[in-house]
Amino acid sequence: MKQSEYLKILNFAKTTLEDYNNWGETEVYKSSQESSKKLISEEQQKTFTVKPLNAKEQLYNLRQQVKDCKACPLGTTRLNAVFGEGFENADLMFIGEGPGYDEDHKGEPFIGKAGQLLTKIIEAMGQTRDTVYIANIVKCHPMIDPSNPEKRENDRPPAPLEMQVCKRYLDMQIDIIKPKIIITLGASSTKCLLNSEESISRIRGTLQEYNNVKLIPTYHPAALLRNPSLKKFVWEDMKKVMHFLSTGEI
Repeated sequence: MKQSEYLKILNFAKTTLEDYNNWGETEVYKSSQESSKKLISEEQQKTFTVKPLNAKEQLYNLRQQVKDCKACPLGTTRLNAVFGEGFENADLMFIGEGPGYDEDHKGEPFIGKAGQLLTKIIEAMGQTRDTVYIANIVKCHPMIDPSNPEKRENDRPPAPLEMQVCKRYLDMQIDIIKPKIIITLGASSTKCLLNSEESISRIRGTLQEYNNVKLIPTYHPAALLRNPSLKKFVWEDMKKVMHFLSTGEI
């Protein structure tokens, strides 16, 4: 041991003895106790001032989970997970069935022809894609031939098991966003959330509920592209939603 280290120990011992002689053992101990309490109190304050994550941060963390998910076979064949997009505190949430070719290639929901029609519907409602939230039941592209993601016209509806496995992510999205009302687009998303076997033609436009959130089913935009006569029914459903958002009543 170096001489300087010996001197430090001797000085420390000398100071301790002087404190003992001047104040007594009890007071020295008490002083040490007070310092410890102060330190603990400061640490507790630091702990309690940690801010909880806001909705945007929660969605970001959930997006990372989805990005790495391989819980069902879709996760091993898709090009990009399509998490969802829009305003994290949106009053209105659209839920489709699953991403298609365009969405799989870009990682964004509803950007193909059906997505462009959905954008027009949203704008006709006086909203934008930035003021609503758009998601799907499944986050990965369900393909007829999963070995060829570069093939067009290779989309299929998600299987019931695929929807059940992936729905937990959607449930977390809904819980974070807390929309006032949900619009399900098409039969697959409607049946999955409502656990109903009713046809979309019979159940569309009716007021339903999912996890204590109001829900109105309607036709998928892809169905409108195949059959434009369905557009008038979708617009009737959108008017109900608009009325609810402005008055709180349907």
